[in-house]
Amino acid sequence: MNRNLSWRERKCGKIFTDGTRKKLPVLAALFLGALALLKGCGASGTSGDTIGTAMLMSLSEEAESLLGRQFMPGIAFASESVRGGSLFLREQITAQFPFFGYAAKYNRQGEEADGTDFRTIILAEAEEGSTFGEEQISGMPESGDPAGTGSGGEGQSPAPEQAPVPEESMEELLRAENELAAAGMQQNSFIPHMKQNQVDLTALSSYEALIKQFYTIDGNTTAGSDQLNVEKLLERDMRISKDGEGPQILIYHTHSQEAFADSVPGDASTSIMGVGEHLTEILRETYGYNVLHHMGQYDTESRDDSYSAALTDIEQVLKDYPSIQVVIDLHRDEMPEGTRLAMDLDGRPTARFMFFNGLSRTKKTGNIAYLYNENLDGNLAFSFQMQLKAMEYYPNLTRRIYLKGYRYNMHLKPRCLLVELGAQNNTVEEAMNACDPLAHILDLVLSGEE
Repeated sequence: MNRNLSWRERKCGKIFTDGTRKKLPVLAALFLGALALLKGCGASGTSGDTIGTAMLMSLSEEAESLLGRQFMPGIAFASESVRGGSLFLREQITAQFPFFGYAAKYNRQGEEADGTDFRTIILAEAEEGSTFGEEQISGMPESGDPAGTGSGGEGQSPAPEQAPVPEESMEELLRAENELAAAGMQQNSFIPHMKQNQVDLTALSSYEALIKQFYTIDGNTTAGSDQLNVEKLLERDMRISKDGEGPQILIYHTHSQEAFADSVPGDASTSIMGVGEHLTEILRETYGYNVLHHMGQYDTESRDDSYSAALTDIEQVLKDYPSIQVVIDLHRDEMPEGTRLAMDLDGRPTARFMFFNGLSRTKKTGNIAYLYNENLDGNLAFSFQMQLKAMEYYPNLTRRIYLKGYRYNMHLKPRCLLVELGAQNNTVEEAMNACDPLAHILDLVLSGEE
């Protein structure tokens, strides 16, 4: 063995002769020229390989193979035998022929560009897991178009090169995914509130403070501290059981024809009756109550006698279903055209609502004997406890309880509730959205669970 040979020459197993050394510049120039043409073609072409690109790629590979066989046959054989070659062999080739390292790097970058990085996949998954209507998240390409260039048809400009995405930890990626999903959920789905406020009940021991904070008293009636007393209103147990046969809750509409700003004439599903059906579904499916929605219509010709007309039917329903413990008469209010009873509740346009009680008493006549309500104390306790939960969980969603002089068929059960949900200026969507917090408040009172 010739000990004057360098380590690199002995490792390669071949000594370059003068003849072979002369071929090196020609082959190197051929190889680099092919790469330059290949890169130029790839930069100006479309995403798919053209015939010219394939020919240039083949020429480049042949030049690389020729160089390997000519100068380093052992390494060329190993590189072909093992996919990608070993790191050691690549280092030796790069050391002998620097332009080979450049070519390998260029090819690897081209391969990576065809893929999708992990962060993009995570964010796309988060986007699909969230619902944002027809809008796309800003900067996020549509599905099937990772470059964000549209359909990829003829005449479109190629997408600009994107700056490398900084590496992020798995924890950061998952947090971003959860935030996107939560945002979609909050925008499109109702999430029951936890308690937001704590009402100071000691301050309500004052009759004046109680009236100011909780009630609006109509000018035709009066209410005294014997009835509106916070201790008396809270001592009534409003809880019911969800067990047993038959419905526990009855929903009906004395004024079935009440509609909203965008209700469709003749379509009951867009009137107060449709809102009642939606409330029924929520109480059944979300909270597990057995609910009967009575669809009788008592104001098709006139509203004047609608309470009298409804009374006979509702009494019969209660006789047929003795399991019913809660009766809800669902209305919508009438307000001046410039007044809209609406608020933004967690990104959802929501109609405000009001609980209503009849006291069977007017200033002119005093207590009305023929409209006697043996369940008045229970009715007042029920509406007060509903209002208290509304103030604690959904501040400003409800208006103050309205007290008026007559009975309004609220004598049928201790747990009778008359609700004025929105008004004629509200949209159907706002009214429907209000059913979610209303059902939650009702469950808080009827279940006794915080």
